[in-house]
Amino acid sequence: MSDQPRRPAKPHRRPKKDPVRILAFEVLRAVDERDAYANLVLPPLLRKARQNADFETRDAALATELVYGTLRRQGTYDAIISACIDRPLREVDPPVLDVLSLGAHQLLGTRIPPHAAVSATVELARVVLGDGRAKFVNAVLRKISAHDLDGWLEQVAPPYEDDAEQHLAVMHSHPRWVVSALWDALGGGRAGIEDLLEADNERPEVTLVARPGRSTPAELLEVAGADSALPGRWSPYAVRLAEGGEPGALEPVREGRAGVQDEGSQLVAIALANAPVEGSDARWLDACAGPGGKAALLGALAAERGAFLLASERQPHRARLVERALAGNPGPYQVITADGTRPPWLPGSFDRVLVDVPCTGLGALRRRPEARWRRRPEDLEGFGPLQRSLLREALAAVRVGGVVGYATCSPHLAETRAVVEDVLKGRGAGAGPVSAEPVDARPLLPGVPALGDGPDIQLWPHLHGTDAMYLALLRRTA
Repeated sequence: MSDQPRRPAKPHRRPKKDPVRILAFEVLRAVDERDAYANLVLPPLLRKARQNADFETRDAALATELVYGTLRRQGTYDAIISACIDRPLREVDPPVLDVLSLGAHQLLGTRIPPHAAVSATVELARVVLGDGRAKFVNAVLRKISAHDLDGWLEQVAPPYEDDAEQHLAVMHSHPRWVVSALWDALGGGRAGIEDLLEADNERPEVTLVARPGRSTPAELLEVAGADSALPGRWSPYAVRLAEGGEPGALEPVREGRAGVQDEGSQLVAIALANAPVEGSDARWLDACAGPGGKAALLGALAAERGAFLLASERQPHRARLVERALAGNPGPYQVITADGTRPPWLPGSFDRVLVDVPCTGLGALRRRPEARWRRRPEDLEGFGPLQRSLLREALAAVRVGGVVGYATCSPHLAETRAVVEDVLKGRGAGAGPVSAEPVDARPLLPGVPALGDGPDIQLWPHLHGTDAMYLALLRRTA
């Protein structure tokens, strides 16, 4: 036995609790465990954190970047983490994988120094996972820190020439089937799809709408300040907030005279309102009105013409959101809870109808990056019959000479042109022919470029700075 005195054991050190990274971890767990959306979970957690005097504005900005950056780049980080461990990724406990992904984003997607990114993430692991699994996190992150993002992409992404779709999927962190679907809808070569995928990974601007008759863009620009806001690109009612702008701090937004609404969503409502109709123009319908953004703009536009708006929403909680959005509308309106596939209104009752159908949401991946990992190709099979039924009922609801706007926040061809073509041609179980003709929507949005060959329009994040909204206008003929 050695006569050397034994070195005293190091005293156990409690891990330091970092409120920013703990908050980011809690959001990622909610997204994974409860299928929550980060844009709904993060704001209340940030509001609660701000009550702590030590939690600063820059802390909120870092927490936001960690959450959204990690979710957007999840596919890329999964590929890199897989290359650094000796087991299939599915065998890693989800909380451990969330911590590893947060660490990978700090190492590869931010300017945080590598040593700080590793040490801060290991401390987080000690708090939320325990010392044992924190050692595993430490070992993996040290392997990840050996290369920058470009170096890792060279290793984990197949060459474009060998497998173009998988190359783009790994490089730009989209599921392969989404890359394929977006490429089909966009058409063209490599440059366009890469621009689109890159735009999906950028933080979107916060866009406001000044509801006509209640507010103006000039008012929003004034209350926001010249350094904090810019006019919209395409919508005459839009104002764009600078990064970090807080919509709820603006009086017109608090009072409901203005709201947060993507410019693409505004353009859909504007195009429908601008479409020429034959005869009366007194009754408008929003058949899928929740959560109320388009209904509020349509209601204001209808009020300017003395028209009545009926806003219908199937889900009661979403109908309440529509009521809140329309509260104070200057013209006549009514909000009802009803199923657009089994409507309570009589056929031919309306002059204009908007049907913004439920969809995969592939056009809003900038705002809800987790949706790209949550959706599956088979989801299209569930949405397809519903979308066709809603469009058929919308066409039945409009009178001869009136106009229907079919809108969806997805560019997937199975949710856009295929739906419209099937309904017009009477394809599908129980479907009959519909007497309607397409209306060219492009002239109704003067000044908006790159709207395609028509008559329908497709907006794109990389071309228009909007969500990828689709709109087809149809006039009832008989």
